[in-house]
Amino acid sequence: MSDELAEREIADEQAFVDRVHVQLRHSTEAAQALAREGHGRGRLEHEGGLVERDAMVFQAARRIAQLDAAHEGLVFGRLDLRPERDPEPRYIGRIGLRDANRDSLLIDWRAPAAAVFYQATAATPHGVVRRRVLRCSGARVLGVEDELLDDSVETDLPIVGEGALMAQLSRARDRSMHSIVATIQAEQDRAIRAPSKGVVAISGGPGTGKTVVALHRAAYLLYTDRRRYEGGGVLVVGPSGVFMRYIERVLPSLGETAVALRSLGEVVDGVRATRHDEPAVADLKGSARMAEVMRRASRQQVPGSAQEFRVFWRDDVVQLDRATLGKLRRQLMSHGQRNRQLPRVASTLLDAMWRQVRGERGRERGRGAFEDEMLGRQDFVDFAVAWWPPLAATEVFGWLRDPELLARVSDGVLSEEEQRLLSKSWGDAPGLPLSVEDVALVDELRYALGDVPARHEDHHELDDHVGGDLQELTTASDREYAPSGRAWAPPSHRIEDDGYAHVLVDEAQDLTPMQWRMVGRRGRAATWTIVGDPAQSSWPVPEEAADARADAIDGKQVHEFHLSTNYRNSAEIYAHAAAYAERVGLDADLPTAVRSTGVEPRVITDVPDLERATREAVVGVAGEVSGTVGIVVPVARRSEVNAWLASWPELADQAPGARAAVDSAVTPSADDRVVVLTGLDTKGLEFDGIVVVRPQEIEDESATGRATLYVVLTRATQLLTTVG
Repeated sequence: MSDELAEREIADEQAFVDRVHVQLRHSTEAAQALAREGHGRGRLEHEGGLVERDAMVFQAARRIAQLDAAHEGLVFGRLDLRPERDPEPRYIGRIGLRDANRDSLLIDWRAPAAAVFYQATAATPHGVVRRRVLRCSGARVLGVEDELLDDSVETDLPIVGEGALMAQLSRARDRSMHSIVATIQAEQDRAIRAPSKGVVAISGGPGTGKTVVALHRAAYLLYTDRRRYEGGGVLVVGPSGVFMRYIERVLPSLGETAVALRSLGEVVDGVRATRHDEPAVADLKGSARMAEVMRRASRQQVPGSAQEFRVFWRDDVVQLDRATLGKLRRQLMSHGQRNRQLPRVASTLLDAMWRQVRGERGRERGRGAFEDEMLGRQDFVDFAVAWWPPLAATEVFGWLRDPELLARVSDGVLSEEEQRLLSKSWGDAPGLPLSVEDVALVDELRYALGDVPARHEDHHELDDHVGGDLQELTTASDREYAPSGRAWAPPSHRIEDDGYAHVLVDEAQDLTPMQWRMVGRRGRAATWTIVGDPAQSSWPVPEEAADARADAIDGKQVHEFHLSTNYRNSAEIYAHAAAYAERVGLDADLPTAVRSTGVEPRVITDVPDLERATREAVVGVAGEVSGTVGIVVPVARRSEVNAWLASWPELADQAPGARAAVDSAVTPSADDRVVVLTGLDTKGLEFDGIVVVRPQEIEDESATGRATLYVVLTRATQLLTTVG
């Protein structure tokens, strides 16, 4: 009888879902027609037609993107309320839809009318009698899960299923994070719908859904104040490229595409870094002391530039010697950022030179004649351009490869040993790409140097004498003016373009002080969502990071939300991880795991053959779970385990998509089941099964290795095995 009841209810819901998808098709056709009409307006030969075209095409494109993203799981919820409150059921979906009569057909999950879908409980039903979750694949209804929330109401509503949340938690994982829009819990919903002003800080232990709640909050803010957040932009910052690609489907699935997803190595526009420095170097580069080192570097004389300029004019020898030039450089620097002083360079040099003119013939000719002659001399123009060229941050960063210059700008800030570590990092392999930790230092230099003024802002006195504006001045290594060579060009993305309307920082406990400075610059006028768990931190000086975070949010009001339920791990896996945290003295936030599998973690010790033991563990786990498997290894063993994985033919039977992730830039595709990652690579990720190789080595490889291993032990949803 129960199977017949379920089939009947599924058929009834299928009829409604079919109706919604018909309307979705009509809405898509209407949006496409609007786009065509907009393009037609552009053919009108007047400015108004172009404006109408742009507005219509933009609105149509945005709506089409929302409709296209909404197909999967479009309808996921139904509310049956007390008859006196609303006799008709309310259907909840990823987007809102109206029927041909403009009546509400589907309520957007972010709308106020949908809030009770998440907030109602048996203790506080908010007028909801039955809450139903629809499980769909595309447009097909696979099943329904019901909760009776108000049994005081006489009703013949059937109750079907065993609970939507538990069904969701038990499903196999793939290579992407999915939205939880159908199963948001009350404590999560409070954080999602929190007031937009200030900072929403979401804390909680592993598996509490902090990341996905924060992403749903971003979608909610875009829905409630689209003009502000879509116009100003939403920036989502995460720890790695692997993580960002893991979460990239969540917001589009909720109907939002106007969001910038950036890993910490991609926050600075035009710069992309994926490799990490070794822990000691990373800790040094992340220290707040590096801000002073970068400030000093931005004020140095250009390496290799002329130390003096000498010219004979009328009866006088006019000379700019090293001491004079040093004084002039400090004078210019006192006005602000280096590149912003370019319009003052010529006049500053000419002032100092004119003061040396003492002869009667020179004074009779006057300053105007003197300046005209100097600005017409190619040797003076070459000197001025070489002495104070427009500088890019990456170029100044390259100066730090010189140990002498590094020692000069680090004096009194870094120890000799710290200077040696940086020199080794930057000097031994000049062709090596930037590290993730370098990116924040480059950004520090960007702000210390400033943007080059556009010609329409500040006319440069050299413009008329060197064949045009500053775009024709080179910053080639020889510092020579080369009008026929590669021209220097100002960046297309400028500092004033960095700001966003909302900044979301995930795994915030891992940001270094320098990274907080970098991210903080993007959020000076923004609202924020900050997500983290201090016990999972990979930064060794939490007090320093806390100070940098406080500076980044600049006194904004902070609204704290704590998530207390672990939805990821089985109770058995999390008990193992929590016991480890307590044993090694981590001050861990220990959430309650709500799901039990009856399968304890497997600990394999005293292994004489590490490869064989690892192979057996991985093949076994891959055979028992249907989703993803992570092999987590110490950094020093990554290449070794990569080679092992490639030589295990028997794994192909269990996981034909198995592959090695050579570094954090390599992201497996959705078909890959087995991947090799380091401890830090696993931040924010989850797998059906985890095999941890040499856990003690992961703990020992950095000052925060215990926290890293704790993170690793909390990544599995079903099976956890440690080897060695």
